[in-house]
Amino acid sequence: ANDAVTGSIDMLHTLTKYNVELEAKNFKEIKIGIGLNTGPLMLGTIGGQHRMDGTVIADAVNLASRIEGLTKVYGTPLLITEDTYMSLQEPSQYHIRVIDVVKVKGKTELVTVYEVFDANKPNVVALKVETQADFEQGFVLYHSEEFDDALDLFETVLLANPEDKVAQ
Repeated sequence: ANDAVTGSIDMLHTLTKYNVELEAKNFKEIKIGIGLNTGPLMLGTIGGQHRMDGTVIADAVNLASRIEGLTKVYGTPLLITEDTYMSLQEPSQYHIRVIDVVKVKGKTELVTVYEVFDANKPNVVALKVETQADFEQGFVLYHSEEFDDALDLFETVLLANPEDKVAQ
């Protein structure tokens, strides 16, 4: 899990540098979304005499794909599941906040989703750290169906960080 999160953060940092080069050449920036999940899978090679491919098959892989799709919904490039979060050796070495509990297509149980925001611009990281307590309390209130109180906290977050798409 640590290697996956660290590798994903490194990919996003590299993409940021590449986007600077693209912008200098008047090209549109590239955006990606990464969804990580931890769980058992089957890894194998499929194909025939003239073509071989590697593949992975598992519910864990399907869930990672669904989480990757949520990066567009939440406007954040890196999301992880609770299984990945719980598998991290020391989660505090990353900038992580819980953002939702969702039911994804193909799953019956709810999945807790976390945002890893280490690859955000330094000022955005600072704002998310500054507002994290209010954000997470708003999350708890929202999921306790105390919507008015949750709304007050999310509005407080947005006053400090108007670009926080998850809080929006």
